[in-house]
Amino acid sequence: MPAIHASRHHGLIDLPALRKHAKRLLKTLDDDTCAQLRDLGLPGPDYRLADTQWLVAREAGFASWPKLKAHADAVAFAARHPGFAADGEAQVQHWRCGNDIEHSLRISGFSGSFHMFDDPMVMGPVPAVPDDTYWQVRTEYVLKVFGLAPQDIAQRQARQRAALAQLSADSELVLWCEADAYDQLFLVRVLASLPCLPRRLELIEADRVPGVQRFIGIGQLAPDVLAWLWPQRRTLGEEALQLARQAWAAYTAPAPTAWAELASRHHASLPLLQGALARQLQELPGAGDGLSLTERLTLRILARMGEQPAARVFAELMGREEPLPYLGDMMFAALIRPLIGTPRPLLLEGEGESWMHRPLRLTALGEQVLAGQANWLDQAPAERWVGGVRIGVGAAWVVDEAGKVALRT
Repeated sequence: MPAIHASRHHGLIDLPALRKHAKRLLKTLDDDTCAQLRDLGLPGPDYRLADTQWLVAREAGFASWPKLKAHADAVAFAARHPGFAADGEAQVQHWRCGNDIEHSLRISGFSGSFHMFDDPMVMGPVPAVPDDTYWQVRTEYVLKVFGLAPQDIAQRQARQRAALAQLSADSELVLWCEADAYDQLFLVRVLASLPCLPRRLELIEADRVPGVQRFIGIGQLAPDVLAWLWPQRRTLGEEALQLARQAWAAYTAPAPTAWAELASRHHASLPLLQGALARQLQELPGAGDGLSLTERLTLRILARMGEQPAARVFAELMGREEPLPYLGDMMFAALIRPLIGTPRPLLLEGEGESWMHRPLRLTALGEQVLAGQANWLDQAPAERWVGGVRIGVGAAWVVDEAGKVALRT
């Protein structure tokens, strides 16, 4: 069922193909299809096209065929009648934490300027320091972890700093986000950088899309689905700016207490922020094992599946285990490298052409830490940062599963 499988990823429903599929199911009824129909409460045996259409709709992620058709029609209508001219879209600056939707926006007919701000603030030191110092800190971290050319990093950061610096009361911005910490930190970073409320400030954010089985990000969506999202944007006001400044200050602070407090409650002006802050808080060492959630999930996958190539572990993490997917493969490699390159490793790495093809397996210590019989913080792990919180030798901030933070001495 290619039409169903494809739409479950990119969100663009091929209605004619699904109609044909429903007709084929009815024409070639077999025991498996009849069993699925009975599971829907349709005992048969005299099935109609409406019955197999209902089955197809359920397989595509909808409660009924009319709901599937209504959504497909809404997407098609939005693609044909985007209303960009009436909305003044040509004057808009589209802001995004990567370039994953830029091409799709152009295909869909968007003509406003595009600004990428892709500093991976979910990783490494993000301290509350003067601007020049901040960017130097981020440069050193990206150079160390990703091995990019210094000139490339300098050019990328210069573009981002220049884009932030030109924001003013006359700016017209639309920000595109999803629910994960990578995106929500981008959102608060940009909002906190605004000197005042601009002439136009709008947000398009999504944590799910009808018919998409596992929504990971806006970048996976078909161009026409981006046009469907456009009318759903909403205006942000002073309350959102104040919250963003508060969240940015809390995330960059050396202690996570204010951050944990923000992560404990809902915020009406930025409703997806709480979940992202709460998830990112779990990158602090766990109170019981000293592991970040990413590290813990990785170890659990290997404990369950045995030795696996890093690429397979990453796919399992993003496809099944991670509650708010946000990592790219290079980011994943950087986050678990400290579990390997240490005198007392939790993981061992085998041979392979590239890092993602090399097999990973748990060490005995890794099994002990995962079982709660040892604490990773007691094994002299490498220094790391989460936001403005430094995790090194000595006292360290830890977090429990409920999001309560404490200083471990």
